[in-house]
Amino acid sequence: MKVEGFIAGRLRFKGRMAVVAIAISFFIMIISVAISSGFSHELRSAISRMTGDIVVSNTPLGTEGVSDPLEDWPALAEKSSEFPGVVAATPAVYRAGIIKDGDEIFGAMFKGTPQDTTSLEIRLPSDLAASLHKQAGDEILAYFISDRVKVRRLRIASVYDNNIDTGDNSIIYLPIGDLQRLNGWEAGEASALELTLDGRRRSRMELRETAAEISMLTGLAASSTADSYGQLFDWLDLIDYNVYAILALMTAVAGFNMISGLLILLFRNISTIGTLKSLGMTDRSIAGVFLRTAARTVGLGMLAGNAAALLFCALQAATKFLKLNPENYFVSFVPVHVNLPGILLADAAAFAVIMLLLLLPSLFISKVDPSVTVKTE
Repeated sequence: MKVEGFIAGRLRFKGRMAVVAIAISFFIMIISVAISSGFSHELRSAISRMTGDIVVSNTPLGTEGVSDPLEDWPALAEKSSEFPGVVAATPAVYRAGIIKDGDEIFGAMFKGTPQDTTSLEIRLPSDLAASLHKQAGDEILAYFISDRVKVRRLRIASVYDNNIDTGDNSIIYLPIGDLQRLNGWEAGEASALELTLDGRRRSRMELRETAAEISMLTGLAASSTADSYGQLFDWLDLIDYNVYAILALMTAVAGFNMISGLLILLFRNISTIGTLKSLGMTDRSIAGVFLRTAARTVGLGMLAGNAAALLFCALQAATKFLKLNPENYFVSFVPVHVNLPGILLADAAAFAVIMLLLLLPSLFISKVDPSVTVKTE
């Protein structure tokens, strides 16, 4: 064992408040990282479930929901599955419609999917169901207008509650075959092919790059959720910037708390410093002794803060006891996602910065004159 480590093992850092301050700082940092990752994971996954990550069509889908159909979506799905990161390709038929309830008229977007199998049965969003005063088992009349008005009597199979509010909660789901027949399309035709990417490829840059590559190789229009939901991605970026600010602030708070704590430790052991100098130890070696002691204290606070933060994340993930207003935050609860690489990176960066800050009080050691301190004792 090196002499620095031996001496450091016998020094005791008595600044308990410094340990508590460091634990609180790391707790806030880890919670910030977990919430930022939670928002990103929850929102991007929810959008992917609704529309896929990339929508491929002959022409961009308009508000009517009717475009020139993809004539052979199974072949396109097989071709798209060869792109790196594509894990699923699902056809969809979109058609705008009108729901009339008494004297009230509601516009809605109907989406035909392969997951819905019972003809003329729909899944209705909860906000629209509340406006219509309808529930599962009730029937509604839907009007589709093109060259002539087509009317369909639809039965509500279920009412779904979307956890994310992006303005698309008016989508009504029904079997893809119903809308294909309504449009006069064949079974192999669809409005669009929705591609789902691996969750690790949902950054804004990767989504746009993949969409551009698919568009270039297929000759079709390909749009990503990064463009369709640009405002939401901007909001996620803003959250990330806030997290960076919190990490910097909490690191500074922990660092300056440790600076004051280390200065107290140095003043209390000024005679020890003088004795070590008289025995021939260099300023650098003596600084290493006290930095080891400080590092042990920082590590203890870091572990305590991490443990408390992970416990909080586990409770929030299991119970969702902290709620949010989805109109402002897109989700109805505070999402948390334990991003282990992000947490370890935040821990390592904060620990390194704190230790660098502790080099400042270590300069005090060079000012200690052993001839004075030893005589004083």
